[in-house]
Formats: sequence, C-alpha cells, structure tokens
Amino acid sequence: MKKTILLLTAIALMAFSVKAQTTKNIPERHPVLPQEEIIANIERTIEQVRKDWKIPSIGVSLYKDGQILLSKGYGVKNLETGVPADEHTVYQIGSVSKSFTAAVIASLVDEGLLSWDDRVKSHLPDFEMYDPWVTENIQIKDLTSHRTGLRDDIGTYLGNLGYTRDDIYRMLRLMPPAYTFRGDYQYNNITFIPAAKIIEKVTGKSWEENVRERIFEPLGMTETTLNGEGFAAALADGSAALPYAFERKGREMDIWPMIGDEQSLWWLTVVGPAGSICSTPTDLIKWAVFHLEDGKVGDRQVISKKQMDFLHRGVTITSQNADKTNLYGHCWFIEQTRKCRLYFHTGTTWGMTTMCCFIPEMDFAMTIQVNSEAPSEARHAILRRAVDLFLGYEDYDYNGDYLAEWYSNAEKKAEADEKAAAERVNLPAPAWSRIQGHYTGRHDVLGDIDVFIENGRLFIKMHNEKAWKRELKHVNGNVFNFRADGWGFDVTFLFDNPDEWGSLSKGLSITVGSGEDFANWDRKL
Repeated sequence: MKKTILLLTAIALMAFSVKAQTTKNIPERHPVLPQEEIIANIERTIEQVRKDWKIPSIGVSLYKDGQILLSKGYGVKNLETGVPADEHTVYQIGSVSKSFTAAVIASLVDEGLLSWDDRVKSHLPDFEMYDPWVTENIQIKDLTSHRTGLRDDIGTYLGNLGYTRDDIYRMLRLMPPAYTFRGDYQYNNITFIPAAKIIEKVTGKSWEENVRERIFEPLGMTETTLNGEGFAAALADGSAALPYAFERKGREMDIWPMIGDEQSLWWLTVVGPAGSICSTPTDLIKWAVFHLEDGKVGDRQVISKKQMDFLHRGVTITSQNADKTNLYGHCWFIEQTRKCRLYFHTGTTWGMTTMCCFIPEMDFAMTIQVNSEAPSEARHAILRRAVDLFLGYEDYDYNGDYLAEWYSNAEKKAEADEKAAAERVNLPAPAWSRIQGHYTGRHDVLGDIDVFIENGRLFIKMHNEKAWKRELKHVNGNVFNFRADGWGFDVTFLFDNPDEWGSLSKGLSITVGSGEDFANWDRKL
C-alpha cells in the first residue's frame, strides 16, 4: 500500500512537473474586451503605425464571427493631392497573387483536368530546367511550394529588362540550382510562369481569363484587376493609391512617390501569376473569408474542401524556435504558436505591400494594404495586436518593438556605409569609344545589346520585347549602371586586362540579381 501511495505521489509530481514545463511560457489570457473597444484600439494602432513608418495610406478589412467589423482606408492616396483613401482604394497585392494561381490549379484538379502529382513535362513538352533529371521529374506541386532547387528570387528582375513571360520560361534552363531539388525552401517568383502555362494548356484560356472566371466572378470581386494595365487604369480613374518607395537614408526613413517608369508596370505584367493582382479592402477580404470558409461562397462550393485542405497543408518548415513554427504550404504560410494557427501571405511590389490572413479557430480574417514599401513589421504590428485583443491577451505594443529594432539596424548599416565609403577606391572609366559597339548574347534568348553615344551621352539598348534605350551612368572603373522599369542594373565591361582600358572591351555582363551569372554578352567585332 505504501509503495502504491509513493508511486501515485511520484506520478502526480511528474504530472505537475510536466504541466509546469508546458505552461511556463503560455501568455496569460484575460476577459475579452467589448467589440467596439477592440476596434477602436485597432484603429488607433493603424494610425500610429502609419505615422511611425511614414506610410501615406493603409487599407484594412477585418472579419470576425460571420461579419465584417471593419473595412476602411486611413490616410491619403497621394500626399500631393491629399485625396483620402477608403475601402474602395486599389492597391497592388503582390505575392498574395500566388494563392490565386494555386487556387485555379486546385479548381482544375477538382475537374479532373490535371493532378498535383503530374509531371510538368507531361503538360509542357518544351519545359526545361538546368538539371535534366529535374526537368523530367518536377511536379506541378513543386512549382507552388518553393522547393524546385532555384535560388531565392532568381529571375525576379528579368522582366524589368524588358523580357516577357515566354523569355523567362526559356531562361529556366540557364539557371543552375542553388540546393538539392526538394531539399530546401527558397522563395521564388518565376516558377509561377510554368504553372500559369499549364493552366493555359489544359483550359485553352489565358491565366488572366481563368482567374477572372474561376475566382473573381464567383467571389464577387468586382473591384479587382490584373497586371500593369489594370493598375494603370485604376491610377487614371483616381481609384488607386499612388505607390511610394521606402528606403533607409542614413539613419532615417525616407519615402518618395513612384512616378512613370519607376512604377514597374511592365514588370508587374510579366510577373503576373506570382504578383500582379490589384484589389481593394472591400474585395480582398472576400478572398480571405473564402479560405476561412474552405472554398465556399454562400451555399456554393466553388473549390472542394479536399483541395482547400491541400492548399493549406504545410509542405516545408521555413523557420522554427521554442515559441513558433512556420511552414509553407501551397502559397500560404502557416504559423503555429501557443496562441493560434495563423494562415497568411504577404505581398510586395514597387511601392505597395499587403498582408492577407485568416485564423479558422477564431473565425477571423484580416487584410492590410499599404501604398509604401514599408517593412512587413508595420503590417505584423497591426495584425498581431488585433489577434491578441480578440483572444484576450495582453495589449502589447509590437509596433514599438519593431520600430526600435529598425532604428537600431539603421544605425549599424549607416556606420557600415560610412566605413565602406571611406575605404572606397575610385577608378576612372574606360574611354566610351572602347566600350561602344554591338554585343551578342551568349544564349539566344538573351538577344543582342547595343552600346552607343548619342548627343554626348552613353546609352544601352536591349534587343528584346520592349527594346528599351537607357542612359548608362558611370559607377566605378569598368562598371556602369542604368535604370529600367524601376530597377537599377550594373553593367560590367570586360577587358583582357581589367586594370587597363586601352583595348576594346571584349564583352559585358549585367547583374540581374545576386548569384545570376548567365546574363553575358560577347562583343561582335
């Protein structure tokens, strides 16, 4: 009997110990505040975030327990005109667009037109990756989960040079893998081009037509458009917010309006299936609620629950610590904490950022749209405070923490910039007569380039879809720079002896992105 009591006591102590360990770091919950107090708090937070991060406007919609509690614009569409933003203001939603492409594929699986396990090659015979084995074995589901072996963001800026979706599709074979196929998660945009081509192949309609017919129409997203022309039209009729660049200037934040070429509307179209949708707070919340409702709109099951579950299922762990695990599914991040399971995706384009999320266990959905490239912390500060308030957790100032961290990092980066500037060795430029000429791409898909002098200025012209002519500015030594469609590209002229510019250049390379070394041209003599 004594042994039994001792054993039961030991078991009880063990249970207490386990309970103590597992509840040690769980935040304390309090009675949930009245709904109107929560909304008022959230609105104060939005305005504080807008002020602290120098954001012209923020559009927010919030759904909870079967109803829209908030759908509103804060600030102005344009700092110069002062026109207020509202719930119908158009913003680019960036990479949230990926979830639309994945949903279209899910609807095609429902119809039996394809399977997630289908090899890409079985639908696109001309499809080619750098590795022949990957070419033959990559599946549709690999394209939407960022585990193809391609380096993070490779190819993203090719569109800014004037290339088309078809051009970039043909360039996939030039891009060596950065890691083992399916061996890692590295975020990429251009894999959504072959995904869109598969959609077009099996339906006989464009990616744009499929998104409109399969998503926009059944969800009643009447204020949502696609591609650069869609956003240009919204700007023209005054319904869109003007995009603003956000950058660190020394130790401070700086913003400036993006006008004309800086808006990168050609790029927006090229990257279409990965990032070109433009929407309003009124419309985008419909997309979040659609996922919250497992593919239903009213009584209509637009996409089966089975396929929605597939989209929301984690594929790869992207980060993990004692408090949080993040996974990536098919165009949704899944964040699991002690508080809840959050499904979300962010989006960033030129001068626009977005957050779209939902939490099934809370019957909660929220969208946050910003006409500035302010860091994602600004959006997370609003979202996390809203979630805490509705769950009854402490009213914590995430924005204060994020802001302090930004300024701390800005201080460190400014010091590094100053040190680099002090150590910089300035080299003279080669004579323009030595670098002007005709250059032939080492790969046919690159096309040719002309470098020439006109009215006392040096220009570069790409021989591709847009055939843009841009002025070359000297950077240092044999390196020049030009801007095209809102992005800056370094051009390095190649000589037999890089320290002497006496001979004619033998070629040039354009730095398209980190780790991309296939953009090379040979001089045609």
